[in-house]
Amino acid sequence: MPWAFALLASACGSGDTASVAGPIDPRRGAAVYGEACASCHGDDLRGTDRGPSHLSIVYEPNHHPDESFRRAIRNGVPQHHWTFGAMPAIEGLSADDVTAVIGYVRAVQASEGFDQ
Repeated sequence: MPWAFALLASACGSGDTASVAGPIDPRRGAAVYGEACASCHGDDLRGTDRGPSHLSIVYEPNHHPDESFRRAIRNGVPQHHWTFGAMPAIEGLSADDVTAVIGYVRAVQASEGFDQ
């Protein structure tokens, strides 16, 4: 689990994830992602025919910071980078769930790198 180390290291950094009280459990982020995100963005974060890859360079933190992920999950987003259509808001996730998902995505991005 190389992403687990990256996730724990990112929790100590200066990004949005570090503002969360307490440690981030990488298993929780992976589990919530699997339940709420993977059907569109793929179990491996590489996308499906329903949603884009979170390993695309478009989702690197300087282009889509953590707050962009929070707003997209909370409010949905209109189609803008891709042709998958609008992303609906994801219901039923707590703020901690969202933070865990973002931490998981960032950890996998750090471990796997970005596709151009």
